[in-house]
Amino acid sequence: MSRALPVTACVLSAAALILAAPAATAAIDAAAAQALAKESECFKCHTVDKTKKGPSYKKISAKYKGKADAEAKLIKHMTSGPKVKLEDGSEEDHKIIETKDQAEIKNLVGWILSL
Repeated sequence: MSRALPVTACVLSAAALILAAPAATAAIDAAAAQALAKESECFKCHTVDKTKKGPSYKKISAKYKGKADAEAKLIKHMTSGPKVKLEDGSEEDHKIIETKDQAEIKNLVGWILSL
């Protein structure tokens, strides 16, 4: 009986973690993220799954997958307008996202990283 209790606790803890993971993803409002991207003209250079003038969002997500600083790097990129190298080799200033609302920006970044 003394071994059964810790094993049961481990199984329940693992189940809780597995069930909590989709909840974090569910917190992303994909429609709001896409609306902000459209409003900010992000889709002029990016698409979800195909390279356009800039990399696809799926390619960006794959690049940052598993990196602890992914969200911070993407937020800085979207809010500071750095010089970027385009797929054709040319360079231009990246457009700044059209909101100052950090929750909206984090939602957009979360959506991109979820792809």
